[in-house]
Amino acid sequence: MYVKVRVIPKAKKETVSKIDDQIFEMTVKEPAERNLANNRIKELLAKEYGVKIESVRIISGHHSGSKMFDVKVEI
Repeated sequence: MYVKVRVIPKAKKETVSKIDDQIFEMTVKEPAERNLANNRIKELLAKEYGVKIESVRIISGHHSGSKMFDVKVEI
């Protein structure tokens, strides 16, 4: 399943807002360098969907505030 995420890195507080089943707005404490923010988003998405972190991969938006992730959810 594809998941759209709008992210704000280097925030004081970490938040996850679920707009729709596949649309999130997140703020993360990690900076947008050395892939730190992307990795944290992957962790949060894995926790949200109850899957392993290896089941979440970034499709597009590596250097952007709007990202697309592929989450492999087992039914």
